[in-house]
Amino acid sequence: MTSVVEAGYKMKSHSGAKKRWRSLASGSSFKRGKANHQHLNVSKPPARKNRLSTTAYSTAAQTHKLKKLLLPYGSN
Repeated sequence: MTSVVEAGYKMKSHSGAKKRWRSLASGSSFKRGKANHQHLNVSKPPARKNRLSTTAYSTAAQTHKLKKLLLPYGSN
């Protein structure tokens, strides 16, 4: 038996992180889209809209936290 079954419970994945982050193919880091790019774009300068459309990658500290605490059973 595995330790999870013996303990009688499973850790829950963090739902917010699960919806926002995706792992890279190498599994060494994560990526996400940036917020505030969906609506109310008329008043935003084009430079800001271009910046918001790019992909954000996790830092080393974020990657460590995402792997160990927020997504304990996988990251796909």
